[in-house]
Amino acid sequence: MLALAASAPSVLAGEADALPPSVANAMAQASPQAIMEYRRKLQEYQAARDAFEQDASAYWSAIADKRRGRNAKRRDRVQISLDDYVLQQPPVYEGPKRPVNPAPEEEGGKPPRPPKTIPVVSDLVRAAAEQFQFTPQRPSSEVEFKRAYARYARAAGLTPEQAVRVYSFETGGTGNYDVQAGIEHGGKRAISTAMGYNQLLTTNTVELLAEQGHEFVRDLTARVAATQGPARKAMEHKLAVLKKMVAFTRTVPDDWSAHQRLADTPQGWACHAMVLDIDIGPMLQTHKLLTSVIFARNKGYTRPLSAAELEMMNLTGDGTGLDMVTMPQAMREQVPTTNFFQRSGYERNPVAIRHNTVAKLLAITNERMDSNSNKPGARELAAAF
Repeated sequence: MLALAASAPSVLAGEADALPPSVANAMAQASPQAIMEYRRKLQEYQAARDAFEQDASAYWSAIADKRRGRNAKRRDRVQISLDDYVLQQPPVYEGPKRPVNPAPEEEGGKPPRPPKTIPVVSDLVRAAAEQFQFTPQRPSSEVEFKRAYARYARAAGLTPEQAVRVYSFETGGTGNYDVQAGIEHGGKRAISTAMGYNQLLTTNTVELLAEQGHEFVRDLTARVAATQGPARKAMEHKLAVLKKMVAFTRTVPDDWSAHQRLADTPQGWACHAMVLDIDIGPMLQTHKLLTSVIFARNKGYTRPLSAAELEMMNLTGDGTGLDMVTMPQAMREQVPTTNFFQRSGYERNPVAIRHNTVAKLLAITNERMDSNSNKPGARELAAAF
């Protein structure tokens, strides 16, 4: 017994040495008093958060109610007024921060959910090969893709000002045709599937193929007919694959949520690889913006959209964006940006939070477009037009 007791401290010391320093420190510092203080602060924090959440929920419910009211007025062709918007800024949490637990977390329970995989270019290309036996035809140079985009965009009805300034805003004025959100300006990790000049998400690609695929097939069919020699066989294969992809995207209802589910599959990743193709990529990038132009026109908005207005529709969706576009300047100065977002989207958008009225958001968008339009990629795209 004496020998066991004598050896115990050294064994325990050895175990403590084996613990990670953060856990060992927490064990040493987590006195009963520290734990009691933590629990007291946690209660204060939770009470403050609960009060804030009550205010925030009421605010965002009012935002949703006003939006429904505006939609109803538009259906009935009734004039929208300032009273149809929430004019207060959202509540801001100003209570205590969540306290740090002084004791190490207990082991056990469910393992943390692994982070969602965000596919990058190599994943998309691999998916295209595996799912459709197809490899996107990449451009020989960046300027080749810019010229292809400029030709298609101009013929489809986009103006150089719209295309170049939106590109400047979305990519910082330097993005290549395969630029991906997070992997630019020295970034190492993709933060979304947004890719290319107008930052299409996988869901954007699936939706465009579903809704505009007939136009893509028509245009590519004409190109196949004009192609001679060995290149024609490759173009015929590309056309066959495009038809299969369009058919795949139409296996679900024409609905964003349904398209989102398709996009997050190997076949959806394969479809997104078409953003990289010298023929299909410019079509997708163009129609990402053109659908907004056509939407505005169909709603009776005949004045050409400025690039900043087009970006608002690109950012918030066509219906919501058009709400901002058609708003008189005097109202733009007063209406908070919250009126055009869901809560989760707004809280992840520091630009909309910082520039918190429609007028301010449009102003900062124009300012960034002005600045980035002077960068090399933007100048190269402008020259391609």
